[in-house]
Amino acid sequence: MTKHNLTMVIGASALLLGGFFGASLPARAEVQDSEQVSKLLSEAKTMAFQLKEDAANMETFTRSDPSWRSHAEAITTIKEHINALSRQAAKLKEARATASPWQKAAIDRIEPFLDELGGYTSAAIEHINGQPRHTAAEYNDYLEANADYASDLAMTIADFVDYGKLKQRLDRLGARLELPAGK
Repeated sequence: MTKHNLTMVIGASALLLGGFFGASLPARAEVQDSEQVSKLLSEAKTMAFQLKEDAANMETFTRSDPSWRSHAEAITTIKEHINALSRQAAKLKEARATASPWQKAAIDRIEPFLDELGGYTSAAIEHINGQPRHTAAEYNDYLEANADYASDLAMTIADFVDYGKLKQRLDRLGARLELPAGK
């Protein structure tokens, strides 16, 4: 065998062995779930379900004739819930750097819901305060949209929290079965 052929065989062997051993290594280290983010998401879930209940209750006003005072009290409560959830979202954003990929996805999905809820709530407040730029039918649409967005937000957060709990259970089971991480 010539020196050139020997070099080619050794080089090819090195590449094959490198590929074999490289393939057995994990592509990237698995990022662990942040306990802090999980706790904040669980708290957000509770807050979102309260907002959902209140928005659904106010949406029933479209089919009845409560006083404007009842409207004002209900929308004030909804605004307070949105503000509380916004503060919770800010805490989640602060903790985002320590979050796992699924937790980051959860954090990123909350803000668009809050933006929509804030817009519809502001329009409803303007209408109640006697600054109607919109018709009564549009006001009813705001109440229905708030109920829909609040429901979707609550379900989205709940799904992420449930995913996190299930993932923890699967990780514990995988460790008990001595499975490689991430498999």
